Amino acid sequence: MTPHPATETPPPDLETGINNLITVSRLLDHPELARVCVYTCYYGPVTRPEIKAALDIPKTTIYDHVETLEALGIVSLAGDRPVEVTADPVRITTDGIVVTPTILHAVAFQEVDDDVSYFVERHGVGKLAAAVRQAGLHYAGKITQRMAADPLGIPTGEAISVILALKPALAVGQEYDPYFAVIFPETSDDIGFESDHDAAVPRQNSES
Repeated sequence: MTPHPATETPPPDLETGINNLITVSRLLDHPELARVCVYTCYYGPVTRPEIKAALDIPKTTIYDHVETLEALGIVSLAGDRPVEVTADPVRITTDGIVVTPTILHAVAFQEVDDDVSYFVERHGVGKLAAAVRQAGLHYAGKITQRMAADPLGIPTGEAISVILALKPALAVGQEYDPYFAVIFPETSDDIGFESDHDAAVPRQNSES
């Protein structure tokens, strides 16, 4: 079989898939970047000073994150003094895995919620995404918090803690994430709670 010349342009689907993989990896590996992304998706257009004030992140870091998100094609900048940052809610599919703002919001919680940070440290981001799905089943009334432990393969106490910690991400996602039903195709209509949580500063477990 003759290999293709090195200068040949890759098929568009391959190029898109690789770009999606890079984007997903960058967001999942950087919770603070994911946090800025989610805030902009949910509340944009917003200015960089508004992002700074809402998320309590240093000004230079906000500028760096916005620049990174722009390079990834997630946000766009418009206007001048102040520049407005806009992002359409993201839906990134790669290798059969779908990442939406709700998943990114859960990842971003590592920055502000000790239970989520501990969970990811022990089990990884992939398990956190699986926990998001189990949380959806719980808040749809399909399973108890304890029942989430076996599918996740984790201790019952950790399952309960992470299900409670993820409640704000699901509550806000149900309101603002247009791809919410993609994550919960069979239960999205059954998930219900009052959505009074802020995507920028999620409440602690004791208040959930």
